[in-house]
Amino acid sequence: MKLRAVAALGLTAALALTACGGDATEEATNAETTAAAEETSAAADESSAAAEETAAGSDLSGELAGMGSSAMRVAQDAWTAAFMAENPGVTVSYAAEGSGAGREGIQNGSVQFAGSDRAFRVDENQAGAFASCAADSHVLNLPVYISPIAVIFNLEGVESLNMDAATVAGVFKGDIAKWNDPAIAALNEGVELPDEFITIVHRADDSGTTENFTDYLSQAAPEVWDAEADGMWPYEGGQPAPQTDGVKNAVASGQGTIGYVDASAADGVGIVSIGSEGNFFAPEPEAAAAAVEASPMVEGTPENDLALELDRQSTEGYPISLVAYAIACQNYEDQATADLVKGYLTFISSEAGQSLAAEQAGSAALSAGLRDQVAASIESINA
Repeated sequence: MKLRAVAALGLTAALALTACGGDATEEATNAETTAAAEETSAAADESSAAAEETAAGSDLSGELAGMGSSAMRVAQDAWTAAFMAENPGVTVSYAAEGSGAGREGIQNGSVQFAGSDRAFRVDENQAGAFASCAADSHVLNLPVYISPIAVIFNLEGVESLNMDAATVAGVFKGDIAKWNDPAIAALNEGVELPDEFITIVHRADDSGTTENFTDYLSQAAPEVWDAEADGMWPYEGGQPAPQTDGVKNAVASGQGTIGYVDASAADGVGIVSIGSEGNFFAPEPEAAAAAVEASPMVEGTPENDLALELDRQSTEGYPISLVAYAIACQNYEDQATADLVKGYLTFISSEAGQSLAAEQAGSAALSAGLRDQVAASIESINA
């Protein structure tokens, strides 16, 4: 009997423990279910917020056409694709036909915005001169793309060279005719330079890259380069080629060739480092950004215009850079066009847009201060 009593007590205890364990398991399961439900709810809220944000960013609709700087082609390709992905109702096109074509396009009304490696000058930026804009509107020059201009060459067995400003000017003017000229050899000790003529490749079209390049030469080597800065190549001779890709392809497919392109197009060819007195610098975007940051605004420009006066004679870092501008109307004929232009330019000049260009094109991002100035100018665009 005692054994039966003990056994009964043990069985009762075991059942009690089992019941307690079942309650604990159920409570744990319920807690996990509750936590999972809360997590799912939070995820749903987050998805809803993201959807609302996407929807808010997709209110824009319509078609937007731009034209201009071929130096910006890689960046513009990335920007247009990303912007249209975020705004499914919008179609943005950009024809990289050269800076001169872009400026002409906003003047004749064929595009709503332009890209140019040089700004409209003060005397050009007059109200009523732009068919894309409202009748009483001038345009805004907004810096959105900063990049070095690379001096590229194709010479068998040679991947890199050093040149100072006077040597670059002498080569592109035609005063230095052969690769083994003493001026080049003196800056490249130990490099075997052939007794071979130099073939100059330059832009055939009206080019902001050419204007920036010749601006550098006229400022940094005025004793050699006696032509003014200009978008059209100032000297006779050489091999003309259209747009950035045309110059790159002509240099790459030739022998003994030399040219100048946006650094985003400088892969697969030799690159010249620029400097003096033993300090030579490759075309790095950070150096170009530093030069732009130190440059003042052009005096006498209209309100909200951000054209820059670049200092070409800096001895710190790579000195040949370009700033490409998005050129938009201060006022458009209709608000829908103004909103499309504002939306697109806000994206490309944003931190995200600048990071995308840096990743895809190797450009330098705008500084935070310059980015804020651009944002304020874009905000002023209206009908």
